[in-house]
Amino acid sequence: MHRLQVILIAGFSLLLLACSKSDQILAFIGFKKPAHFPAPVYKLENNPVTEGGFELGRKLFYESRLSRNNTVSCGFCHLQTAAFTHHGHDVSHGIDDRLGSRNSPPIMNLAWNTTFMWDGGVFDLDMQPIVPITNPVEMDETVENVLNKLRNTAPYPTMFKKAFGTEEITTARMMKALSQFMVMLVSDQSKYDSVIRKQGPAFTQEEQEGYTLFQQKCSSCHKEPLFTDQSFRNNGIGTGPNNDEGRYPVTLNAADKYKFKVPSLRNLAYTAPYMHDGRMYTLNAVLNHYSSEVQDMTTLDPLLRQNGVVGIPLSANEKQYLLAFLNTLNDRHFITDKRFSEESQ
Repeated sequence: MHRLQVILIAGFSLLLLACSKSDQILAFIGFKKPAHFPAPVYKLENNPVTEGGFELGRKLFYESRLSRNNTVSCGFCHLQTAAFTHHGHDVSHGIDDRLGSRNSPPIMNLAWNTTFMWDGGVFDLDMQPIVPITNPVEMDETVENVLNKLRNTAPYPTMFKKAFGTEEITTARMMKALSQFMVMLVSDQSKYDSVIRKQGPAFTQEEQEGYTLFQQKCSSCHKEPLFTDQSFRNNGIGTGPNNDEGRYPVTLNAADKYKFKVPSLRNLAYTAPYMHDGRMYTLNAVLNHYSSEVQDMTTLDPLLRQNGVVGIPLSANEKQYLLAFLNTLNDRHFITDKRFSEESQ
C-alpha cells in the first residue's frame, strides 16, 4: 500500500509539473498595448513578439559576450531595479571601466519612441544595439565577432531556431530578438495609470494639486501618458564639463546645439541622477533648476523664456505638490517583474 501511495504521489507531481509548464506556455501573451496609451510607433507587424523571440532577446540582453572581453552586457548599464538605467552614476562606464559622456537613459515604453539615445542619432529600435556594441567606451566589439561567439555557444543555435525557424544566427535576427525583449518593457502600472483607468484609489489632495500644476506648467514637453513628447530641447542647464553639444553633431544644424531628448518622467524614484550627464542627484535640484537656475542660452527652448521671464516660476508649496504627483508615476511592478529579470533565464 505504501509503495502504491508513493507511485500515485509521484505520478500526481509529474502531472502537476506538466500542467504548470503548459500553463506557462499559455500564459505568454506577447506585446499588449495599454488601453490608455497611443498606438505604438514600432512596426510590430514586421517583428511580432513570440515566446521564443522574447526569451532569446532577454538572454541576449544579459549576455556579456556582446562585449570585446565578455564582461559587459546591455543589462550592465541598464539595471531592472533602476528602471533599466545605470543607477548612481552621473555618466555611465563600460568596458575596462572606461567613462562615457552621458547618463544611460531608461529602457521603457520603447515601442512608442520615434528616436533613440539622448541625441536621437538612431531612428530604428532594430538598429539601436549596434551603437553600444561597437562603441569603444561601451562594449568595444564588432557585430561579426558577436555573431561568431553566439554561433559557438550553446544554447544559442537552438534558441535562434525556436525563435526564427532555423539555427542561422544573423545580425538581423539578433537585432529583432533584442527588440522583442525591449518592446515588452512596458511601464504602465503606476498609481497615475490606475487613476487614469479608474481602477484604484484617487489622487490625494496634494497629488491632485501637483497634477493640476503639472498640466499647467510641464505637460507641453512631458506629454501624457508617456510623459515625453519625443522632442529635443535645450532646458538651460548650461554646458557640461565635456561640452556635449547634444543633437547638433547629428543634424549639423546650429539651432540644435545643446538640445537633448525630452526624457519620460516615469519611474523617477529609481532613475537618479537626472539630466543627460547625471549632474542633478535629486528631484528637488531639478525643480530648483527650473524655478531659478535656467541659463538664458541662444538655443534655450522658447517655453522657458516667456514674457521676459526665464524658467518656470514655482513656489515652495508648488514644488512639494509637483513632487507628490511625480511620485505617482513610479511603477514598482515594472522594476520587479520577473519576466524581465536575468534570473528568469
